[in-house]
This record gives sequence, structure tokens and C-alpha cells, in this order.
Amino acid sequence: MTIRVLVVDDQAVYRAGVSAILAAQPGIAVAGEAADGEAAVAQWRKLRPDVVLMDIRMPRMNGIDATRQLTGPQSPARVVILTTFDFDDYVYAALEAGASGFLLKDAGTEDLVAAVRVVAQGDSLLSPRVTRRLIENFVSSKPPGLKSATVFNALTDREREVFALIATGRSNAEIGEALFIAEQTAKSHVSRIMTKLSLRDRVHAVMLAYETGLVTPGRPRSA
Repeated sequence: MTIRVLVVDDQAVYRAGVSAILAAQPGIAVAGEAADGEAAVAQWRKLRPDVVLMDIRMPRMNGIDATRQLTGPQSPARVVILTTFDFDDYVYAALEAGASGFLLKDAGTEDLVAAVRVVAQGDSLLSPRVTRRLIENFVSSKPPGLKSATVFNALTDREREVFALIATGRSNAEIGEALFIAEQTAKSHVSRIMTKLSLRDRVHAVMLAYETGLVTPGRPRSA
């Protein structure tokens, strides 16, 4: 199955470069391009690509507002935010708006292609250079307990254990190893947790963990 990508950026040269890289990859096709948020929303509705690579700062409509429109109930797009800086002030807002992750614009070809494939499969992605730093930086500036921990009442004891490990960034394999269960069993638990908590992906699971105080900035990763 071919992964169809919409590339959104107001810089024509960068947009063309990304499109050329992706078009040269097996199993990936560039469905279209857009130079601003309004065009991105229109193109997505017309083309229905699998993944949107979205710049943040653009004329007419920025990437955050466009992402918010594309990830609503009627438009379940998979959006990867493209940013120039490790701590772009808008990245956390974009994740809150529904983005599945972000990638630095100076990422190499392999990272770019991997990001498209990972998000297309329904997983989430944060740039390896800033995964925990970014979320901790933004959430630490907010008071703890922005959301009530009662949201976890729907989970079983085992699912709570799994969620706690998701919140520390563990993969399915690592969760299985920590809890002495098969990776496939861990994957099934993760899937049920996402459904029960109405979470799009792991990025938003981590954000929920911080916002409820389950995980606090700087807390060491634990089993």
C-alpha cells in the first residue's frame, strides 16, 4: 500500500526538496503540496492523504489552526509538525491541537522518511533529540493536575501499569519486558487504553500523564 503525503510549507524551495525526497522512496507518493494552512485544509479534503507534513508559521492560516481543523472528528488526519527550533513555542500547542508528533526541519532523509512511515501506521513520533525535553519544558510551566486523574478510572489495574510505562516512553517490547508479558499482549493493552481514554496516539498519552500529574517533569524513568 502506497503512503500518500501532503507537504505544507510556505517556502517553495523547502517544499520542493521534501517532495523530491519522498517521491524517490518506495511505497511513498506525494499527493500534493500547499503553501499555507488554508490551502492545506482544502487540499486534504480534496486529496485525503495518509500523512500531512505541516509547517507552523505560514501566512493566512498557521499550522496550528490548520492542524486543529484537520484532526477533528470529521477530519482524522495524521499530522507531523515541521519546526526549525528544538523548543518552538508553538510545538506543544500543535500537539494539543491533535498533531501526531513533530520533526525538526534539519532532520536527515532517513528520519524524514521514517517519520512518514511511522505516523502512517497509526503510531506517533517526536524528534529523538527533544522527545522528553519538549514535553517537560511546556508542562512544567503549567500547574499540575490540569486534568483530573479520575480519567483513569476506566482502566483495569493492569492497564494502569501499562499506561504508566507508556507515559515514560516505553515501546510495546519494553512494556512487555517490564511486566513479563508478550509484546503482542502489551500491544493489545495499549490499544484498549487508547480507546478507553479517547487518545489518538502515544504522544497524547504522554501529555495526559503530565497533565494529570501522573508523571512530573524531571522524574526519572522507572519500571
